[in-house]
Amino acid sequence: MINLYNEDCMVAMAGFADNQFDLAIVDPPFGISNRMKGTNPIGKLMSAKNWNDNIPDKKYFIELLRVSKNQIIFGANYYANLLPNERDWLVWDKKKAEINYAMHELCWTSFNKVPKIIRVSAEYKDRYHPCQKPVRLYEEILVRYAKEKDRILDTHLGSGSIAIACHNLGYDLTGYEIDTEYYEAAIKRLKQHQAQIRMF
Repeated sequence: MINLYNEDCMVAMAGFADNQFDLAIVDPPFGISNRMKGTNPIGKLMSAKNWNDNIPDKKYFIELLRVSKNQIIFGANYYANLLPNERDWLVWDKKKAEINYAMHELCWTSFNKVPKIIRVSAEYKDRYHPCQKPVRLYEEILVRYAKEKDRILDTHLGSGSIAIACHNLGYDLTGYEIDTEYYEAAIKRLKQHQAQIRMF
């Protein structure tokens, strides 16, 4: 079941039991919007809102690690000092990144495995969110790291790509997005995808 909420994830996590989720796959703010203002279309989109001005504080990571058994955290190179030193970093190779865009992203994981690379082309068209990740990227992550019947948590839903991936692969997802505009776009995107699936 996919449950998405237009709420502050910190408020929600405060009500969760320890280890309530099997796996958290999250993409928190990197705190880079001021650095990217005017540099490219995504930078302009980021600077239109202030959600990416700062990284989450230590309390966020404490709560995230408390409510989930394992975690995969995008952009963790921006806040690695707030996380335990684990062995397994995940690298997303964007394959053909456009000029002025990063060619890869680093993800911290709680898994004690060798580092991995996932090669999935980034999407630069038809974006609902400036930091939108491809559905296929989330599918690859779920196939590699999640187990059957795992309960998945996403604290920063954004465009909702993870919701589509969880729907496609049959995982339960609880997702939070504090921005109403992004939340409504993610809900619309998921419903459109589900409707298309039912047509075939």
